Amino acid sequence: MKFTKMSGLGNDFIVINALEINKEIEYKNLAVKLCNRHFGIGADGLLIVEPSGIADIRMRIFNSDGTEAEMCGNGARCFAKYVYERGIVKKEKMTVETLSGVIMSEIIFNNGIVDKVRVSMGNPIFKASEIPVKTEKKSFINEPIKLNGRTYNITSVLIGVPHTIIFVDAIDENMVLNIGPIVEKLHIFPRGTNVDFVKVEDRNNITVRTWERGAGLTLACGSGACASAVAAAVTEKTDRNVYVHFKCGDLFVEWSEYNNVYLTGKAEEVFRGETSTV
Repeated sequence: MKFTKMSGLGNDFIVINALEINKEIEYKNLAVKLCNRHFGIGADGLLIVEPSGIADIRMRIFNSDGTEAEMCGNGARCFAKYVYERGIVKKEKMTVETLSGVIMSEIIFNNGIVDKVRVSMGNPIFKASEIPVKTEKKSFINEPIKLNGRTYNITSVLIGVPHTIIFVDAIDENMVLNIGPIVEKLHIFPRGTNVDFVKVEDRNNITVRTWERGAGLTLACGSGACASAVAAAVTEKTDRNVYVHFKCGDLFVEWSEYNNVYLTGKAEEVFRGETSTV
């Protein structure tokens, strides 16, 4: 089985073109095997290219623990580059079916070469019951919770997948590793949550580290960038358009006046190969 390794600022994915496969595959188990960094190819997630009856193409994404995710911003950018460069979809603006709905991806060129991808991530949802968050409140914005003897103010938003944002004075990776998995599985999040630790640099720049539901600490997170930017804006810490800085690069997030969120950044092919693991 052929595969391609892709990366969005170090958030890495294994891409498999199911259009070329003539047998049923259990992708949940395959994701666990292939994403293992010691005994597999190594990745944060597995992307599957499938046909769609409602869009130009369908993207499925499985986390490294085998769970299927609704959406992934970095994965969507890698996916769009992959299907465009292989002629699977020949449109520079393509529609992509995901579990969270149909999104629009736009290819951006530099000297005729695919340089970046701009993804329409849809509208952010703050309604607690839809994120979901178990609370009597209509939304969960800047709400205090106590963890390990310390109180944190958190903001939850659904943007493709659930995200919970914690604003910090400095990015501390030990905090991400210690607090992230606790928040991910808090009882108030029945579907779990991604956890974003955000340092506001100024009105147009934030730094983010994300503990991803089902994947753990990752070098970057596209939906996390969007959720962090929206949370920063709604709590009046930044403007609506911001640069989001991760460990290996930057993403640009726009929250339009029409409520749609756009994510722009680089996507890169790392290598191609074949595997007998099925």
